[in-house]
Amino acid sequence: MNHRPLAFTRRTALLAAAGALAPVLDARAAKAVQPAKPADHAPTAWPIASPVPGGIARLALGPAPTRPQAFAAEVPLLVLGDARGWTAVVGIPLSATPGPAQIVVRAAGGERALGYDIRPKRYVEQRLTVSPRTVDLAPEDLARHERERAHQQQVMETFSEPFPREVDLHLRVPAPGRRSSSFGLRRVFNGQPRAPHSGMDIAAATGTPVVAPLPGRVIDTGDYFFNGQTVWLDHGGGLLSMMCHLSAIDVKVGDTLATGERLGAVGATGRVTGAHLHWGVMLNRTMVDPALFLDA
Repeated sequence: MNHRPLAFTRRTALLAAAGALAPVLDARAAKAVQPAKPADHAPTAWPIASPVPGGIARLALGPAPTRPQAFAAEVPLLVLGDARGWTAVVGIPLSATPGPAQIVVRAAGGERALGYDIRPKRYVEQRLTVSPRTVDLAPEDLARHERERAHQQQVMETFSEPFPREVDLHLRVPAPGRRSSSFGLRRVFNGQPRAPHSGMDIAAATGTPVVAPLPGRVIDTGDYFFNGQTVWLDHGGGLLSMMCHLSAIDVKVGDTLATGERLGAVGATGRVTGAHLHWGVMLNRTMVDPALFLDA
């Protein structure tokens, strides 16, 4: 996946925001979100395969004595398994065109292409008429966002070892509450389309604890224009998670957290309409649907 600089204007700058304008309490879209409980017939493999834009493909690589390397447009991929069989876990961009796609696998025997199909998926669209001041950036706000964007890009390129254990990829929801905006929701403000919502919003009161959804290392904290107080966690192999709009950050860069360990508290910082947690999950520099790591 190539990452080219984007041309930003006052109207297009919001395309880079991680769902910060999503309304907090949308009763029609609200869905209960609670910490995962064991299911009677839980899937044997996490995350759940859903090869659609914004979803995840699981591609069998076969047996090999050592972990093969896999790439999507030269971006390294998460590879799980053992010598008996390896699996590439591929995050698919929301912008991906349905149809044939492929990854490249590199192992001791050489390099090969492995194809798969991206299925279409239609996400919900919502059209809203709002004050222009809520969607257009002032020059000073645009300049701040552009400064922060380069730093965030470096954070998103993190790829580290050790890789996560597959058993840990059945994630814990980072805060109790109800889903107030789901992944992929596209909003059109005053006739101007905005980027699809790239995470899961969980409506909760300010001060509600936010915890690590799986073991990880803190790789960034900060107070950003769109996302407010934010914590990024690195879980290994290009799997990252992002917690936004926090009222408090209780960790620092370099801290290592266990599943369920507190990292901060829900808030309403950044460009938001009220208190909630925006939770983003990234694979191979691509935001994917957090619901694919949770029980239905």
